[in-house]
Amino acid sequence: MSSRTLRLDLHLVTAGDEDYQAGNEVISHVPCRDRAQPIDAGRGQLVSHGRPPKAVGNVRAVRAACRCQHVVCRTVPTPAERRALGTIQAELARAIRYDDESIVHPRWVRQRYDCGCYASLAPARQATVRTAWHEAGHAVAALAVGARFSSASIHHGHRSEGRVHGITGATEQAFLIDAAGQIAERLMGWTMLGTDHELRGWLSAWRQDGGDARRFRQSIAARFGTDEVAAWRYCEAILTPRRLEIRQVARALLVHPRHLPYNVAAEISGGTGVARS
Repeated sequence: MSSRTLRLDLHLVTAGDEDYQAGNEVISHVPCRDRAQPIDAGRGQLVSHGRPPKAVGNVRAVRAACRCQHVVCRTVPTPAERRALGTIQAELARAIRYDDESIVHPRWVRQRYDCGCYASLAPARQATVRTAWHEAGHAVAALAVGARFSSASIHHGHRSEGRVHGITGATEQAFLIDAAGQIAERLMGWTMLGTDHELRGWLSAWRQDGGDARRFRQSIAARFGTDEVAAWRYCEAILTPRRLEIRQVARALLVHPRHLPYNVAAEISGGTGVARS
């Protein structure tokens, strides 16, 4: 079997669905059938198919032929992603003793100040940090449930302060991703709501938030019905142990003047695996 065949015949399991991707070390085998059973594996487990693709000379044909379900492949980092990762890690190591506001890249602060959204640079800087934690929460939650996204960004636009783009494969735990932004903001300063009465009051006033509130209420129905408090406490239990992952991704968003691709964000987070329902 050629090296090209071997590279095409590999998968990285994260409990979602995605096209064939190449370039990971083989650890174990999974069946490749049109109706494969879900694979009980955590994010980061590397696997290969039990049989090689038939048309290794045609990448499109290989991807079309692959119908493995509940398998997501992390793509091989591009040279640009590897360079970005190295730059970010070096900058984070240099700034390890500085707080979040001290490491914000000037680009993000000027975006928010120049548009007239903030009266001075100080509140613009504080808003940037809050946005970074918010988007990092979404990104880490997506990684925790085995979903994919194209990139995470704190670019200040006309309609949003930042965004995690192209989330797919969230399945029945999509509500965790929707809640993660607000939970991450509270984890930033350890301001979690202590009583269910306080939480119920806050949830009743939670609206819009870029659609997160609406999607959260829709996606909890299958598991929690209308019990928003129970769903929120579940999300807190999943995300609180991942606070350091959220912080690390947030700081990466702050120091890097561009978006973070999925592979870079996953590597920066250092993940603890897929959350079990």
